[in-house]
Amino acid sequence: MSAFTPAMETALSADFPLVCGLLKIELPEHTIRLCDGAGVVTFGGDTYVGRDPVFGTLAEVEPIGDGVGDEAPGLSFTLHPPRDTAAATLAGAAMQGSPVNLWLAAVNRATGAVIPDPLPIFSGELDQPVITVDKGSRELEYECVSGFERLFDNDEGIRLSDSWHRSIWPGEQGLANVSGIIKKVYWGVSSPPASVTYPFNGFFGNVFGDFVNGLADR
Repeated sequence: MSAFTPAMETALSADFPLVCGLLKIELPEHTIRLCDGAGVVTFGGDTYVGRDPVFGTLAEVEPIGDGVGDEAPGLSFTLHPPRDTAAATLAGAAMQGSPVNLWLAAVNRATGAVIPDPLPIFSGELDQPVITVDKGSRELEYECVSGFERLFDNDEGIRLSDSWHRSIWPGEQGLANVSGIIKKVYWGVSSPPASVTYPFNGFFGNVFGDFVNGLADR
């Protein structure tokens, strides 16, 4: 079964189909919408251009990996920022986690309209930036991770304490006055089975006591 719509199938089966990638990056204060060319493409009410006035052009999109074993699908793309300030802004910590979406689109040569519906290739978020500066060139490569990356989060840092409780629910003081807890509370795991002992006196009592304790330990 094809992943493309019938209209996309028809467009791609033409002798010289016009295809392009559409990259959308939703930064905290600016949304980058780039296509891999010099044209202008409208899709979903948004306009994608070959050059963003603030953050430059799309230089490369590397092949997308599906992820194997304990790896989530990832995306790597490279931008050509026009200025050092733009590169520094993109590489800032505040940009990490910004939503990223990539589509493969086919365009009608006669009208310039996008054929319904572009194929969604990737949906995830910005992760790690790498800036490369050489004589006469400046590149920023970004590694992106998909939403499946959240499935690898673990609970190793969780504690049954007031400070952790407030970090999740600010202002909630349910554990603020809890102190001197003697009973162990097992967090995220089942408590071990209790050991039951029975005191007996005498020879017969000791033998029977060992038998009962043996049953309790099973």
